[in-house]
Amino acid sequence: MNITVCIKQVPGTSEVEVDEKTGVLKREGVDSKMNPFDLFAIESALRIKAQNKATIKVLSMGPPQTMEIIKESFMMGADAGFLLSDMRFAGADVLATAYTLSQGIRKIGDSELIICGKQTTDGDTAQVGPEIAEFLNIPHVTNVRKIISIGEKDITLEMDLPHSVEVVKVKYPCLITVEKDINQPRLPSFKLKLATADKNITVYKLDDFEDKNENNYGLAGSPTQVRRIFPPVSNNTHELWEGNAAHLSGKLCECLNEMKFTGGK
Repeated sequence: MNITVCIKQVPGTSEVEVDEKTGVLKREGVDSKMNPFDLFAIESALRIKAQNKATIKVLSMGPPQTMEIIKESFMMGADAGFLLSDMRFAGADVLATAYTLSQGIRKIGDSELIICGKQTTDGDTAQVGPEIAEFLNIPHVTNVRKIISIGEKDITLEMDLPHSVEVVKVKYPCLITVEKDINQPRLPSFKLKLATADKNITVYKLDDFEDKNENNYGLAGSPTQVRRIFPPVSNNTHELWEGNAAHLSGKLCECLNEMKFTGGK
């Protein structure tokens, strides 16, 4: 079995500046880490590999520094790494990102199972995984909280829906997105770090894809346009009130009325 796991590098801090013109996060010089949800995706692939003969290929999109999380995946047990890195990919929204990743998966070839984390901590849309599947024209299952069994032609899963739990069987090739409760990710191995220190990471650019139309990638291929993005205003003003319960409750009610949180007069 050939498994492709899609991972992403996200800011390791909330103190990130935003480009006012494009609405894109300024990632240069910012501490980064692997998207936490993607750790569960890698662990899911590794557990499948432990039970079945499988090859795990990790795929990511981003600047050259993204290689660091691919190296981290090697330290967990991934077999091969691929990076989609091209300035023409920059500024992509979820649709352009999913399309770029789908092109990367086509380039890698022969992926029976694609695993993604449920969402990313810098976007929280949970849309990229399903959109990749749509571009590849393969079935997908989201919110997977348990892998019940792995067959030669299909996989049986337990998916967490808003008001119920559903068991589904889906044929390969397919894509799944996993919940954070599906497993406990292992720590990177120092032994594997030494063994994979010189392991090659294949880099693909737009010109390596079947579709070389620049208008389908990056900002040009993003139908979602950010009109305005800004950090929330921090208000640290506070008051200290003293008195008995009747006085304090009246004071609180008066304050809520003034702030228009209630409809009182």
